[in-house]
Amino acid sequence: MPAAALAAVPHAGIMTPTSRTLFFLFVTLLVLLLIIDDISQVEQGEKHEASNSGGSKMKRLFPKARRTTTATTHVDSTTSPKRAAMNLIQPAYNNSAKLPTADWTFNRTLSKIIRKNVLRFLDPERDISILKGSLRPGDVVHYVFDRHSTTNISENLHRLLPSVSPMKNQRYGLCAVVGNSGILLNSGCGSQIDSHDFVIRCNLAPVEEFAHDVGRRTNLVTMNPSVVQRAFRDLADEEWRQRFVRRLRSLSGSVLWIPAFMAKGGEDRVEWALRLILRHTADVRTAFPSLRLLHAVRGYWLTNQVHIKRPTTGLLMYTLATRFCEEIHLYGFWPFSRDPAGKAVKYHYYDALKYEYTSSSSPHTMPLEFRTLSALHRQGALRLHTANCGAELPSE
Repeated sequence: MPAAALAAVPHAGIMTPTSRTLFFLFVTLLVLLLIIDDISQVEQGEKHEASNSGGSKMKRLFPKARRTTTATTHVDSTTSPKRAAMNLIQPAYNNSAKLPTADWTFNRTLSKIIRKNVLRFLDPERDISILKGSLRPGDVVHYVFDRHSTTNISENLHRLLPSVSPMKNQRYGLCAVVGNSGILLNSGCGSQIDSHDFVIRCNLAPVEEFAHDVGRRTNLVTMNPSVVQRAFRDLADEEWRQRFVRRLRSLSGSVLWIPAFMAKGGEDRVEWALRLILRHTADVRTAFPSLRLLHAVRGYWLTNQVHIKRPTTGLLMYTLATRFCEEIHLYGFWPFSRDPAGKAVKYHYYDALKYEYTSSSSPHTMPLEFRTLSALHRQGALRLHTANCGAELPSE
């Protein structure tokens, strides 16, 4: 420090009120800088997001899986999570893409490192839901994607907030995260999916009429407000309300995860759904993600140079599952209009919705997410199922 600056700092015993105030502000700022260290890393990733179009190398966070003659992968347990590498070779996935599956081996060490790194940004056990004690009816909440818009906590929503995290102290050996891609049709994966210890599904997708391919078991299922409009016609009449209630009853004690505070426009649909849950005493455990969850998940992936606009529900569920699950298998993740054999693939297995996977107007970056997950599959951190169960494609 320059001599003039040193001379300007009075002795501790004779500090003036002004100097004490300045000193306090300095210490406060220093503490804040330490607290927001992780946030600054995320902001740095966002700063370069527009200029990074995929040509730059990924920041190395996950270790590169080592290949051995026994197909067993190992990672040095002393590897620093911050310096470990994700060997994310950006594969040019096209209609003939294949994933090696026959010799896939679970990389337990890599899975643990990923879990540890996720916990640097969020704790899924805590952030999976806002708790009843943190809010009161009438409280004002800002939407995650529109901070200028607000909503009030209704009596019904407050009644359905859990008192403790629905995933508190829950740990499972083998988990399945089931996406909704049409790649599941005629896959015969239903019984395999149901054999997992814990099954996560997305957006209240129907299962009964597709059970042979997607299974029936559900332990946690998401429900974006738009699902009420798209799949249940905004509960416009008694027929659609009864369909919705029957779907809820089929969950049999599962966690129903409702992102109620993400974007303005779905508050009425959330409230309609909550009223039916309460009126029919549906056997579900509701959960409402914390307001920081989505940005924390995005920050985690941005720090690894995975420049996603907004995580899809599937990627969110995989990221959360790393906290509760030892080994994670993904089904129904396929963001391409044709399968590896060139056969047309529906966007959803259960409807005729069309979607442009690479549209610049889309809030999601599905092909990039898939490349990320396929790289983790190749390293043994997760298993990505893209072929018919019982007829897995051989290694390349």
